[in-house]
Amino acid sequence: MLSMQISSRFTMAIHMFACIDTFSDQKMTSSFMAGSIGTNPVIIRKILQQLKAAGLIEVARGTGGVTITKPLDQITFLDIYKAVECTPDEELFHFHENPNPNCPVGKNIHHVLDKRLLEVQQAMEEKLSQMTLADVKKDVALWMEQE
Repeated sequence: MLSMQISSRFTMAIHMFACIDTFSDQKMTSSFMAGSIGTNPVIIRKILQQLKAAGLIEVARGTGGVTITKPLDQITFLDIYKAVECTPDEELFHFHENPNPNCPVGKNIHHVLDKRLLEVQQAMEEKLSQMTLADVKKDVALWMEQE
């Protein structure tokens, strides 16, 4: 199986949404989510800032509390990925900066790889856009029932 490395911010963000939704009857704090995820609250607050900037959540200052701004079936994995993994218009694959133009491989590598890498990115984005937080909610509920 191919192993591509996307940072853990993406899966942490999905975990955070699952916590916010599952425990909607209580005030959701970065400390609570950090405890569920097993990380530092500072990391959670950074991800919360990114999700807020993307318009996916609202964060109450001072007293704490996080709310989701849209129905879960309207928030795709792609929305979350773009919020926490990318700067606007960033590509999945970052091409090395200075291939040697005097080398036959170096001067042609962009021609060889660019289209292929773009196809991979488009396929990934298409698949991520088909998955929503509603899918996660359904699966979390099923697992909770089994416990």
